[in-house]
Amino acid sequence: MRLIPGLVASLSLGMFVFGAHADYTPVEALADSLPEADKVLVRKSERRLFLLRNGEPFREYRIALGGNPVGHKLKEGDQRTPEGDYHINWRNPNSDFHLSLSISYPNEEDIARAARKGVSAGGNIMIHGQKNGEEWFENFQQLRDWTEGCIAVTNAAMQEIWHAVPNGTPIRIEP
Repeated sequence: MRLIPGLVASLSLGMFVFGAHADYTPVEALADSLPEADKVLVRKSERRLFLLRNGEPFREYRIALGGNPVGHKLKEGDQRTPEGDYHINWRNPNSDFHLSLSISYPNEEDIARAARKGVSAGGNIMIHGQKNGEEWFENFQQLRDWTEGCIAVTNAAMQEIWHAVPNGTPIRIEP
């Protein structure tokens, strides 16, 4: 009888790490019925991404950020996720990560700030799924900040976001 609590805990952890845990409904059930987002909101401190319609969230996802997540991105290579108002400006179905939506970072203010410091603002900031070939690791991977400054979600979450967020959608990234 003393083994049962440990066995239950081990099975629960295994199901979480290997994908049985999810905070969303499978894409197959939502692809056709998911509303189109008119805004994306990211709250870095909460590690959450929200899809909004008419100012109300209709989907919420756990996210991973850059390895140095506190504060606004200041320069290329600082592993920070930018903060501010941007928009989704293009999408890549053939990304090294499971789908990716480009965020319009850097804007003119970001470029000017970096230039004053004599550095590059960087770029290529995306919302993306897991690195191709590493899907089995995704739920564990989402427990830590691991990107170079992007916003990472599970592959199933990325498929939902891909379907619900058209190019041109505004995105606000809050601290």
